[in-house]
Amino acid sequence: MQKTISILGCGWYGLALAKHLLANGYNVKGSTTSANKLPTLQTEGIEPYLVSFNEPSINYNPAFFNSHTLVICIPPKRSSAEQASFPDKIAEICKAADNSVKNILFISSTSVYGDRNTELSETDEPDPDTPSGKAMKQAETILKNHPSFKTTILRFGGLIGPGRDPGKFFAGKINSPNGQSPINLIHLTDCVGISTHIIETESFGYTFNACTAHHPEKQAFYTQAAINSGLVPPTFINELTSWKIINSNQSSTVLKYNYQITNWVQWLQKGKF
Repeated sequence: MQKTISILGCGWYGLALAKHLLANGYNVKGSTTSANKLPTLQTEGIEPYLVSFNEPSINYNPAFFNSHTLVICIPPKRSSAEQASFPDKIAEICKAADNSVKNILFISSTSVYGDRNTELSETDEPDPDTPSGKAMKQAETILKNHPSFKTTILRFGGLIGPGRDPGKFFAGKINSPNGQSPINLIHLTDCVGISTHIIETESFGYTFNACTAHHPEKQAFYTQAAINSGLVPPTFINELTSWKIINSNQSSTVLKYNYQITNWVQWLQKGKF
């Protein structure tokens, strides 16, 4: 019997995951907050739903939550008001999913750790230093404590891939600080790969970091990325101030996921984003 996966938030990552799951035989329901995006989802073979948990206009069809697994990939937006209300949004989603969803995959961020000048793994207690990181930590707690379903927290590093060319991130900038800080990135290919692996193996009730285990200096990586893209290379201050290295060993040892991109220097040499 085909399992049904509901993806709350079919944006850059959510749409790529939906298409991959469809290709692997899953039924996929996908949500958007914009009515004009519904035909796009339908064209891809995704069962489309208009879903909003933005107060005060909470609006959804309960059928969207009638699925084996719910993937939540709606990061808090940059405005302080939306970041402050994000945990309440997650609590409302929990109510909607109550008793209809078996498992939840929550896409979080390594921003929950903050820059603590050390290597950090899933056994380290999050200590966020940004409003979005604090909102993510609260959301994680709400989901993990909910008794009706098993939740796996998946903390992505910085996201790159098609449509997110790292060469553009610092192109043309002058004297950007903290040039020696290590990068903590993950490619869309591995975002989709590790998410699919969690769903296929039913690895729920865990917390995983998801980040390629190669951490070259920011100044070297982004300078080369800009050159590869034919853009003006940035300059950096050759210093190391605040930093972190994200350890994702549990996604390899516990989950037994094999990252498809393991070396950023080699990846840049291939010139494919």
